This record gives sequence, structure tokens and C-alpha cells, in this order.
Amino acid sequence: MKPQLATPAYARALAAIHASAFPPTEAWRADAIDLQLALAGSFGLIDQRGGMLLGRVMADEAEVLTLAVAPAVRRLGIATALLSAAQAEIAARGGRAVFLEVSVGNLAAQTLYHRFGFVEVGRRQRYYADSSDALVLRMKIE
Repeated sequence: MKPQLATPAYARALAAIHASAFPPTEAWRADAIDLQLALAGSFGLIDQRGGMLLGRVMADEAEVLTLAVAPAVRRLGIATALLSAAQAEIAARGGRAVFLEVSVGNLAAQTLYHRFGFVEVGRRQRYYADSSDALVLRMKIE
């Protein structure tokens, strides 16, 4: 099953997936997702098995704002499918580089991002609610 573009009509479904994957203090609410999807350059992806991604493209740079996979369906390739679809969407919109942040403690996500060619380009001290640092990663789109 391929991820599909998510319009604002999917905001509740995206929020439910996000809430299942993140602590309550970090989960994005449906209204925030709806607002994000309405912004110029923003896009959402949903994998009906239980995954979501929000991104945005401005000029030739893009950012993955959040990616979430419900715990019950992790390790099924959903995050890989979402990132592949995002990469294609970003390229189609003229993006040449993608940035994202990932917790220094999230080794599974770091492994996935490195497989896609993301490299560390910075670090944000105490970025997350639990005071953990964020690694800033960048990937070129060829």
C-alpha cells in the first residue's frame, strides 16, 4: 500500500496516528495539522496502515516537520514508504534538499534517515520536551 497525499479532510486521522506515536505533550492536534496543511508549500501524506508525514517545500529547500507510525504497525516499512513518497513529492515541487530534526535518543529513526542519505549538519540543544537534543539532518535530492 502506497502513502497518499492527505488533504485537510485527513487532519483528524493524521492527528490520531500522531497521538498514538508521541507522548501527549508532543502530539499534534487536528486543528494544528489542518492549519499546517493550509499553508503554501505544505503537504501531508497518510499510509492507511497507520503512518503519517507532514512536510513543506519553500523554493528549493524542504523540511519534514513530523513523521509518525503507530506503535502496533512499526517495522512494516511504513516509515520507509512515507519517506520515499515525501522524497518524490519534494522533488516534484522543486526541492533539492530536505532537512529534519531527530532526537539523539531515537536510534531507529536515525538509522532510517541515514539509509536515505541524510547526514548530520547541526544540533539543537535541549530541543525536545524531555530536554533531549535534536540532530539536524540534511539530504540532497538528486
